[in-house]
Amino acid sequence: MFSFFNPPAAKPLLPADKIDKRYRQMRLRVFLGAFIGYAAYYLVRKNLSLAAPGMIEAGLLDKASVGIAGSAISIAYAFSKFIMGSLSDRSDARKFLVVGLILSSLLMIGTGLFPYSHTNPGLNVTVVFILMLAVGWLSGMGWPPCGRIMAHWFSQNERSFKMSVWNTSHTIGSGSLGLLVTLGVGLFVALGWGDTWRAAFIFPSCIALLLALFCWWALRDTPQSCGLPSIDEYRNDYSPVKAAKGEEEKIPFRRLFVDYIFKNKILWLIALANAFVYLVRYGISDWAPVYLQEMNIMDASQSNLAFSLHNYAGVPGTLICGWISARFFKGRCAPANVLYMVLVLLGILLYWKAAAVAQLLAGGFGGDPTAICRTIVYVALCVIGFCIYGPVALVSIQALNLVPKNAAGTAAGFVGLFGYLFGDALLAKIVIGSVAESSAGGWNATFWIFVIGSLLATLFCATTWRREKMSVDSTR
Repeated sequence: MFSFFNPPAAKPLLPADKIDKRYRQMRLRVFLGAFIGYAAYYLVRKNLSLAAPGMIEAGLLDKASVGIAGSAISIAYAFSKFIMGSLSDRSDARKFLVVGLILSSLLMIGTGLFPYSHTNPGLNVTVVFILMLAVGWLSGMGWPPCGRIMAHWFSQNERSFKMSVWNTSHTIGSGSLGLLVTLGVGLFVALGWGDTWRAAFIFPSCIALLLALFCWWALRDTPQSCGLPSIDEYRNDYSPVKAAKGEEEKIPFRRLFVDYIFKNKILWLIALANAFVYLVRYGISDWAPVYLQEMNIMDASQSNLAFSLHNYAGVPGTLICGWISARFFKGRCAPANVLYMVLVLLGILLYWKAAAVAQLLAGGFGGDPTAICRTIVYVALCVIGFCIYGPVALVSIQALNLVPKNAAGTAAGFVGLFGYLFGDALLAKIVIGSVAESSAGGWNATFWIFVIGSLLATLFCATTWRREKMSVDSTR
């Protein structure tokens, strides 16, 4: 079975007059495959967040149990991304990504079809937790092969911007999830099917299965497997971080982790920054539908739209963040991360105090405070979405730039472990859900957590500023 995932052998080089044309074709093709493939993974990742208001209203779950169940996908994904990162460095990226996407989609469909109990919420949270645990583990088969593809098909001096473009795939995937859920709910209503919240699990997953077919056609593992020279040789742009052996050679896991990950001090700082970036990223995004509907700020369709706009705003934000890094800081990521996290903090404050700002504006200029508040929330979520996904992208790029290509998946997995286990699962899911449900805490307390988290993310990003500059300058 494991032999199925073995990377394809290098093919004899194509004739010199065909290499350039073939390289340009394949780079576009694998980029689209990685872009659409990773976007599709987000159609089968955050479905519970959009199904949660309906499940809470039906009495199947409460906010605390939604947080616990939702944490399962993050816990499993945290470890899976790290372990799968190591496996992906030894596997065919094409097979790795597509198999994980198909299995994730089927499991999410099963989550939507399961007959939940209206009298035993404990059973429901257990079932959802187990299913999300499995989905989270399989989701770890998405990012590492994409990181491998980007490292092998795009060279050092172009990777910062190209990966910023590629990294918008998850914002497009997440944004499309909200729209697809609304479309799926409409389809369920038109067909007279009950429990419309089930559409949040089923309909986007069916679309993800179709996208898996495209990825199988588009993706290829390395240029050498297509009869092409390595990207460093093709572009005459050699990575400043070199492996001890050949870049295509497998490194034993113990040496890979100890020499290139564990002893890399700046990688630890990047991982800590990632934890708090992910707290803000998922704490704001995943709880927006529940918060907005519970506080009577928006109805279901409006909160789904807000969820989508928040994610779509990350597309230009990520591109501009990558451009700032490349244009003004010679590919260094820390300065752009600090700038963006300060803007995230301002967006969080506006989101938190939207009702108070709306009352102030309505008193001064007139108008309906509720409608004004809704507009402010849309703006605030777009500001947060615009700014938060830049650091999400650049933190990962920092990790890739600090290790050799044959350790790229492992480095991405290590940084992702901190983001998903501590930032997402523990803080954004379990802590936020429990605090929001408690009478002593509530939603105001959750916003204090977001403010503190954004400040800590800014601080840890800043600690890498000087060390990253020294590391980059030493290679020039």
